[in-house]
Amino acid sequence: MEYKERRRSPRYPFIASAELIEEKADVRIASRVSELSANGCYLDMMNPFPKGTLVLVKILAGEDFFQAKSKVVYSQMNMGAGVGFLEIDKDSQVVLERWMDEAEKEVQKQKG
Repeated sequence: MEYKERRRSPRYPFIASAELIEEKADVRIASRVSELSANGCYLDMMNPFPKGTLVLVKILAGEDFFQAKSKVVYSQMNMGAGVGFLEIDKDSQVVLERWMDEAEKEVQKQKG
């Protein structure tokens, strides 16, 4: 089966620690971000939440903190999950935009 490209914005390699919280059951999963975009991220984890699960994503990179109400868009057992951001507060939006700018500059630098 071919996977169709449905992303609304470019994804960048981005390494940071993350935590997913499924609020109804108060289940927390520690994770690691491996890719980030303006609309979501990919999280590396062994036992991801199922597709459609609503979660709070918290990402910590250096001194910066980001959080967003999100939804698991796809889930790959023993691999990780793609998460789409649904609601981002103003402070987190500022952090996300800065991370996106830095990631884009890094990619441009590597292309030389």
